[in-house]
Amino acid sequence: MELKEIQDLIKFVAKSGVSEVELESKGFKIVIKTGNGNDAYRGETTVIHAAAPLAAPIAMPVAPAPVIAAAPSSPAPSVSNESKYIAIKSPMIGTFYRSAGPGKPVFVNVGDEIKPGKTTCIIEAMKLFNEIESEVSGKIVKVLVEDSSPVEYDQPLFLVDPS
Repeated sequence: MELKEIQDLIKFVAKSGVSEVELESKGFKIVIKTGNGNDAYRGETTVIHAAAPLAAPIAMPVAPAPVIAAAPSSPAPSVSNESKYIAIKSPMIGTFYRSAGPGKPVFVNVGDEIKPGKTTCIIEAMKLFNEIESEVSGKIVKVLVEDSSPVEYDQPLFLVDPS
């Protein structure tokens, strides 16, 4: 089972309202438990994955879906028109890192010019460090996520001015 399929399954289970799903196939077993029941994980989703039938399970808490507040009726005067910008979004759930390691330079800063294929950040998911590359050309105008913060699938990470 591919990482993308696992992430889609986690999102589906979290939205469906069921409290537990178990999936077993050749060489692996996945158990997804949500906090919908009367358990210690209320409000969270826990994924337990064993790579082989005899392997010990690994528990990985997944951040609950963020609560989105209503936007103010009039935008703040200091905010420029962001509709002309392109968002670089997270392709997965994980932890966002701006650099390759502590003390190393960040991949991109506000004002940097980027091109398709340029690494913008790393997202750690299931102990794998995935380099996220830009698919657009332009200038970074805003970093939307703090370093070492959890991110959700399709969450905007950067705003890019394509002009």
